[in-house]
Amino acid sequence: MKRRTLLALMIATALLPGVVAAADAADATRVIRLSTTTSTDNSGLLAYLLPAFEAKTGARVHVISVGSGKALELAKNGDVDVTLVHARPMEDKFIVDGYGVDRRDVMYNDFVVAGPVSDPARLRGGRDVLAAFRTIASSGAKFISRGDNSGTDLMEKAYWKAAGVLPAGANYISAGLGMGEVLNMAAELQAYTLTDRATFGAYKAKTGLDIVVQGDKSMFNPYGIIAVNPARHNGVNYKGARLLIDWITSSEGQQRIAAFKPAGQQLFFPSAAR
Repeated sequence: MKRRTLLALMIATALLPGVVAAADAADATRVIRLSTTTSTDNSGLLAYLLPAFEAKTGARVHVISVGSGKALELAKNGDVDVTLVHARPMEDKFIVDGYGVDRRDVMYNDFVVAGPVSDPARLRGGRDVLAAFRTIASSGAKFISRGDNSGTDLMEKAYWKAAGVLPAGANYISAGLGMGEVLNMAAELQAYTLTDRATFGAYKAKTGLDIVVQGDKSMFNPYGIIAVNPARHNGVNYKGARLLIDWITSSEGQQRIAAFKPAGQQLFFPSAAR
């Protein structure tokens, strides 16, 4: 009897590393690495959405919140499994170059120009973003740029180019920071900045900034979600990426996005194709 017990123990001990490895592998497939733009994190949207997804699927989502350019770079390198960003030209190139698959529209909001209550450039109530940028440049008012290759940063640079103005000098500050930090800096320096509406809403009480320009059609701001191509990086959790993509674009995920209303204001509008 003792021999059989000892033999069973020896067999179990020999198999233990394989059992542990299998368990670790199973755990790994339940971890989904998501790179995303700061607006989805700073606004509180992900903190609102992801617990419901995790409770339903048993998966855990590890979020890396950076600018869209950096988020796509992380995906390109295979450091994440899926990316949620708002930089459509960069997204399209990411897919054409073979780094991403299964892109889906998720939601949209818009950009706004925020500035101090004193509004030194007298922009308040404007709807033409290019005219506003020209006025900021000619008035000598301060402007804080994200300067971080994010979706917002790329849009800002496109507006300056379209406006035919090249910002320069001490009144144009390229911060190299996320949207929340830039809003805080704009408040401190009594400056203007381009921001997504969601992050502005999350920081409004803290900064005391106002929206001075909004409603221009060119300020439309769509978000897309993309899985990292498993053919490029066979170690990525493609199954987990698809699980998140399918959920966030499902009726349940889209309804939750629409229901996210801090202080009663809807910050994101679902746009996944039914």
